[in-house]
Amino acid sequence: MLTKHELLEPLARLRGNAVVITCMGVTRPWASYSESELDFASADSAMGHTADLALGIALARPQRKVICLNGDGSMLMTLGTLVTAVQAAAKNFFLFVIQNDIYEITGNQPIPGAGQVDFAALARGAGFSRIYSFDDANSYATSLPEVLSGAGPVLAVVKVEPGSEGPISRSEREASDYLKVSLADWGRRMRRALNTPDPTN
Repeated sequence: MLTKHELLEPLARLRGNAVVITCMGVTRPWASYSESELDFASADSAMGHTADLALGIALARPQRKVICLNGDGSMLMTLGTLVTAVQAAAKNFFLFVIQNDIYEITGNQPIPGAGQVDFAALARGAGFSRIYSFDDANSYATSLPEVLSGAGPVLAVVKVEPGSEGPISRSEREASDYLKVSLADWGRRMRRALNTPDPTN
């Protein structure tokens, strides 16, 4: 299994001008590596909609890469998003399922099917053609440039050690800018950033 640092540090180096949507247990840690207004914390009460949100942004901004760091519990709540991403041919959609087999933010309860569910197989059944699975840091870091290149939709399952992040407060108590303000306020800031042309295109 990877640590969160082993998951996020290589990704931060390679993300370029991509949008990054974070979910639950990686929301606070990601802010240690990025302060971009193209980051969005989908860690509020509407659990399960992180991948939906990221896919919507990908379809609305087809010229910009969108990376979704989705929790395994969140992914289980909206498996239909896998089918929709393939049907929509979302070439700029890169979906990472962070598999730690728990609902970390709400108290480390086990997810349904913990230790048994095969997200790669679910994605294959939905029609994904580019699927990756990682459970060690070296193969992940070596393969990440390939994962993030070429056309999507892409699904990468990354097994990560369970953590102990608590609930998100969205207040000045949070260290990261994208958690200090309301969801609506950050959404407006992100919209402005999205409306700025990507200099890499």
